[in-house]
Amino acid sequence: MLGYWAALRPPACTGTLPVIEQQALAVWALQFSPRVAGCEEAVLLEVMASARLFGGLEALRQRVEAEAAELGVESVAWAWSGTAALALARAGVRDGFAQPVAALLDRLPLATVSAIGRHEPTLARLGCRSLGDVRRLPRGGLGRRFDKELLLALDQAYGQRPEAYEWTTLPETFHVRLELMSRVETAPALMFAAHRLLLQMGAWLAARHAGVTAFTLRWCHDAMRAKEAGTGGELSVRTAAPTRSIDHLSRLLGEHLAKVELAAPAGDLELLADEVTPLTEESRSLLPETIRAGEAIAQVLERIQARLGKDRVLRPLLADDHRLEWMQCWQPADVAKPRKRANGADLPLPTWVLDEALRLAVRDNRPIYQGPLQLLLGPDRIEGGWWHRAEAAQGPITHHVQRDYWIAQSAHAGLLWIYQQRLAADETAWFLHGHFA
Repeated sequence: MLGYWAALRPPACTGTLPVIEQQALAVWALQFSPRVAGCEEAVLLEVMASARLFGGLEALRQRVEAEAAELGVESVAWAWSGTAALALARAGVRDGFAQPVAALLDRLPLATVSAIGRHEPTLARLGCRSLGDVRRLPRGGLGRRFDKELLLALDQAYGQRPEAYEWTTLPETFHVRLELMSRVETAPALMFAAHRLLLQMGAWLAARHAGVTAFTLRWCHDAMRAKEAGTGGELSVRTAAPTRSIDHLSRLLGEHLAKVELAAPAGDLELLADEVTPLTEESRSLLPETIRAGEAIAQVLERIQARLGKDRVLRPLLADDHRLEWMQCWQPADVAKPRKRANGADLPLPTWVLDEALRLAVRDNRPIYQGPLQLLLGPDRIEGGWWHRAEAAQGPITHHVQRDYWIAQSAHAGLLWIYQQRLAADETAWFLHGHFA
């Protein structure tokens, strides 16, 4: 499936930084999209469907890359398919959308696609040094000489065949372990590695729409410890309210670690989420937060109108008109004064009004809309608008209407607002004008 894929490759090993495991990296990526899969040494992530939630593709890319760097990810690449993204990540090419597909992939070495790289000695004897060389070979000969995985991977990389992955599922509990690359002798120095574990826990909480009220950090002592030091220690931290804010949890954990003395150097860390609570997100207001502090809505609208202009801040207004199309109008907020219609209609008014009335089919003198309609209430006669004239291409026209409205029942569509035109050429015609909630 073509989309917007990222390939995340943690380093195989490093002499100074702890290495994040592939499964832990996949769980962390689930905060951005449910379409996460482990593929060979990397984690693939498809974000097209969730980009709007994070403010667009570019904002999402920046966040993924920034947080992945904190986790120690070696390279991140973006492309139209998972296979292409992984190949680009192996080649050190970050943006797979900068050039056309063929221009980028054709230059990559054979080893960037595993199904092709395993045949590199044979392909080299055929004169192939890049993916473009393989793609230009006759497909019939490739299919007979090599296994079917080679052609499949080649087509998937170029977006010509769909991909299938086994998606990562979110574990019910959070428990991750990190092996330190060097012995840590003081508790505050554990905070660097612990911050990576907190990032993973925050992603797990975000994917579960939850917050943590208690978590535990454990450390295992180095094998060269003294016997009386024991196997390790642990620190439990509680929060006043459910949260998944990494900054808050890091500050809190740092304050607790500052009071701890290690009985022996630590070699491993573990982080457990002990108490997890569903976190109800607060709806964001379109209006400034000052309204909650007591600022009047009129004053807020005045400030917004000053910023955007009078014609950009409008207020709905009920007009003195019985015709449904012109019963409501919009005026600038600073001049609109709420008014009431002179006379209300005898029948309830519909919740939704069509922009243009829909002519209904008629069978045996009964209107039809998803089946025959049953007339419940009516008629409610509305007549007026002879004074309402407008200019059109064919000349001035009048919006005078003469209608008999009914509330009708549809077995499938619910309550409807329909009418017949009086004194029209076809008085038997029925029109659908609105729906009731």
